[in-house]
Amino acid sequence: MFATTFGAVAGPNLVGVMGDFAASIGVPELAGPFILSAFAFITAGLVLWFLMRPDPLYVALNSETPHDDTDTTPEIKETNRPVVITGAFIMVLTQIVMLAIMTMTPIHMGHHGHSLQAVGLVIGFHIAAMYMPSPITGILVDKIGRIKMAVAGGVTLFAAGLVAFSAPGESLFFISLALILLGLGWNFGLISGTALIVDATKPTERAKMQGTTDVFIALGGASGSAMSGMVVAGASFEMLSFAGGLFSLLLIPVVIRGARKSRVH
Repeated sequence: MFATTFGAVAGPNLVGVMGDFAASIGVPELAGPFILSAFAFITAGLVLWFLMRPDPLYVALNSETPHDDTDTTPEIKETNRPVVITGAFIMVLTQIVMLAIMTMTPIHMGHHGHSLQAVGLVIGFHIAAMYMPSPITGILVDKIGRIKMAVAGGVTLFAAGLVAFSAPGESLFFISLALILLGLGWNFGLISGTALIVDATKPTERAKMQGTTDVFIALGGASGSAMSGMVVAGASFEMLSFAGGLFSLLLIPVVIRGARKSRVH
């Protein structure tokens, strides 16, 4: 997680450098980060292919299922599907709101004269806010409760939408603040929603449920990104931000209702 955070923060700040490199070899500047990504993924693939031996899959298939005496997760006899749906809803909605606003932020900044370096800085702050608080968020989810942290995620996303809506286009500070709040709200939603799903599923069904949820998260993110472009084209970035903030408030009644029906906290 920390390696991902480091790469996510450092990567956007290489946009300018890689843009210059791309221009020097005769391709568009915006293709520069993709060149770096392709090189990084190919290198990672080669490392895994040649150095990860023995293959973990073969090890898992040829060994007995280990028993972890330190596992304190309560045994679930039957999957609680209403709780699973609530957890999935939290994660899908936060993904839609986050990606809708984040996707259009670089374009919005470009329209107001910000450089690629400034865009990279803002996106770096945003991604850091998405991942770096995770250890603390996990503790808060356990101490305060899944539902309260999910509600906190909705409120934080709403605040992000309001800041993005009211931020002057020329203000790097307020745009950065909006994206930091956006990442933080997403973090709250992802971890609280994941915890709900883990709590509500049998170990034998947990991977399947999480995988299915991930598919819906990806579809929700893709739809949010596509929709955001149409909203900005038809209205404005400010309207998109305001609508995203309002949409995130749907978390509160849905999560509270689900908690009351399923008696989770």
